[in-house]
Amino acid sequence: MSENLATILTDTREKHGERTALKLDDNEVSYEMLDEAGKRLAGLLEEKGFEQGDRVGIMLPNVPYFAVIYYGVLRAGGTVVPMNPLLKGREVEFYLTDPGVKIFFAWHDFAEAAEKGAEAAGAELTLVKPGEFEELVGEADPVEEMAEVSDDDTAVILYTSGTTGKPKGAELTHSNLKRNTEIAAGLFSLDEGSITLGALPLFHSFGQTCGLNATMFGGGTLTLIPRFDPAKALEIIQRDKVSVFEGVPTMYTAMLNLDTRDDYDVSCLEVCASGGSAMPGEVLRGFEEAFNCKVLEGYGLSETSPVASFNHPDKERKIGSIGTPIEGVEMKVVDDDGNEVDQGEVGEILIKGHNVMKGYWDREEATQESIKDGWFYTGDMAKIDDEGYFFIVDRKKELIIRGGYNVYPREVEEVLYEHPSVLEAAVIGVEDENMGEEVGAAVVLKDGEDVSEEDIKGYVKEEVANYKYPRKVWFVDELPKGPTGKILKREIEVPSEVEAGSS
Repeated sequence: MSENLATILTDTREKHGERTALKLDDNEVSYEMLDEAGKRLAGLLEEKGFEQGDRVGIMLPNVPYFAVIYYGVLRAGGTVVPMNPLLKGREVEFYLTDPGVKIFFAWHDFAEAAEKGAEAAGAELTLVKPGEFEELVGEADPVEEMAEVSDDDTAVILYTSGTTGKPKGAELTHSNLKRNTEIAAGLFSLDEGSITLGALPLFHSFGQTCGLNATMFGGGTLTLIPRFDPAKALEIIQRDKVSVFEGVPTMYTAMLNLDTRDDYDVSCLEVCASGGSAMPGEVLRGFEEAFNCKVLEGYGLSETSPVASFNHPDKERKIGSIGTPIEGVEMKVVDDDGNEVDQGEVGEILIKGHNVMKGYWDREEATQESIKDGWFYTGDMAKIDDEGYFFIVDRKKELIIRGGYNVYPREVEEVLYEHPSVLEAAVIGVEDENMGEEVGAAVVLKDGEDVSEEDIKGYVKEEVANYKYPRKVWFVDELPKGPTGKILKREIEVPSEVEAGSS
């Protein structure tokens, strides 16, 4: 049996090729069409001088062409380098140069950045334009045979947005991704009757493994949204009778706070999964009540393919918990010396198993720093309860040390989200002469709400120890977010008057 990740598509095609694999509004692509297009894409690569093992860049939004290129590259034995379509020219150059991409496919709407980056990197660019691309691929000779690969060959290089320095490329093998895909399909109950909402970006590990690959493996339909919008998401859930919704917390927040949410019938939803960052308990409870469904939270990173733990559907679900490790994966929590901490104590999460990446592309030192004795050091802080459930406390780098006391932003954010006027909030450390760091909160209010900074401070002060409440509060129209909608704390700017003001 071939280890190639692309066999998840060919195996499903053999069982029911006529079924719809991908949907984008009125456009539907069957498994047979997707597989045939993938074969011809592999042929197009050969025409371009592709050799097995070459890296191929894909810079596309959530459109069916992404899957065609993705599975075509894998069939040919290449390595996929997925890229955010919103990258600018100089960023594109880095993503092409660092892994040595030879052939590059980019969406026509992003031609300027793609052309600039490709030219600087010396990569051959093909712009993907509806109509023209079908013609180009259709003229290529199909490659019938699936490239033989070993389970340790790199299938995908996923670049992680490092908090410092340039992004690092996590090398995920065919085995890493195939096993994680199979497990995700089981966790999310994906089968030939499933309709999955493809709202998560396909260039990101969550959307790629749990959305695209797991749905193709199960034989269901992935109905795509090129750019997330809460009203559009609810409209598609109703229209296509979506049974599985996978999203990040900000997507759940946006849908929950949509004025017209009650206009949509979403009774078809069976499984809702959240990951990418910790979901505030208030949002989870509110979403379940509003949409009459159960949200299961999980955890993972690009470096772990991505799923590492999950609130398993057949076990107790605990609000605020990322669940327990998935099959074949071990997790533990350690102190700075690498010793396991006592139950209930906070430490760093370490992960070991079939899901851990091969390493960072061309970054031997970074690989050795993050993987020791087979254990991947995540940089995420958590504690474990008496039943083995993990609870994320925060990123190690986001810990605030105020006057010698540890303040975990997540705990303060949970309280902020309970305030009736707060839509979103992020807690960060603000430099302070007296305390070293002061607790700061950037807050987005719901439409029409009017409260003061003092109201917010007072509200939180009632709920947490005195050293934890935010002495510095400021209001913003929106919080900076990454491609999946994850709040990017490192990009939050503290207003000069807040920084200078007394606490």
